[in-house]
Amino acid sequence: MLLENKVSLITGANKGIGRQIVIEFAKEGSDIVFTDIKRDENTESLIEEVKRLGRNIIFFEADVRDFKRAEKVVEGIVEKFGKIDVLVNNAGINRDRVIWKMSEEEWDVVIDTDLKGAFNYIRAVVPYMRRQNYGRIINISSINGLRGKFGQANYSAAKAGLVGLTKTCAKELGKFGITCNAIAPGMIETDMIKKLPKEVLDEALKETVLGRFGKPKDVAYLAVFLASDRAKHITGEIIKVDGGQYI
Repeated sequence: MLLENKVSLITGANKGIGRQIVIEFAKEGSDIVFTDIKRDENTESLIEEVKRLGRNIIFFEADVRDFKRAEKVVEGIVEKFGKIDVLVNNAGINRDRVIWKMSEEEWDVVIDTDLKGAFNYIRAVVPYMRRQNYGRIINISSINGLRGKFGQANYSAAKAGLVGLTKTCAKELGKFGITCNAIAPGMIETDMIKKLPKEVLDEALKETVLGRFGKPKDVAYLAVFLASDRAKHITGEIIKVDGGQYI
């Protein structure tokens, strides 16, 4: 198992990509801690699924925008398990609107969730990872953080910020045995894309050279690799999972 005896924290994991990362990490032997903004039926079903895989699992209700709550979550993990090995900053939202119609609240909530949320949890785990001289940090960015996207000034800015945050953390933390990488998905089949207009989906599909959208597993498999010791010499990288959509 690639993640045997590891303790992993995945934020925003009730559904979608985060949920699949939890499942794949558990299959590879990791004990799991996950967060989301509220506990619901998705939370309960995910806990049961991980337990069936024979792994320990804990859920914390947490808004990633809350700096103090991030500290408390991580303190709870270390109190329970004695360490934290892997952080996956997955939590994210979008509030799409052209910039001349975008409200201050729509800008702030996306930046605070998608970018500040990642900072909050990195800031919370790093003191423990430094002491153990080991850690894996994985940020879920987006190809739209690399290229921009019409109607997504807030989302693209936040995901671009994650790119800079990832590279800076890689430089600052490498000497402590901590790697930091980002995954930049293209269009992935999650509940989020079900809300998009058909013309938007058709345009995105045309952009892919493989002629299909990705699945949450496509992202989760890469996250497993980056969290494992097979990726111990990889840091500061932004890896696209997009079926060639960015090309």
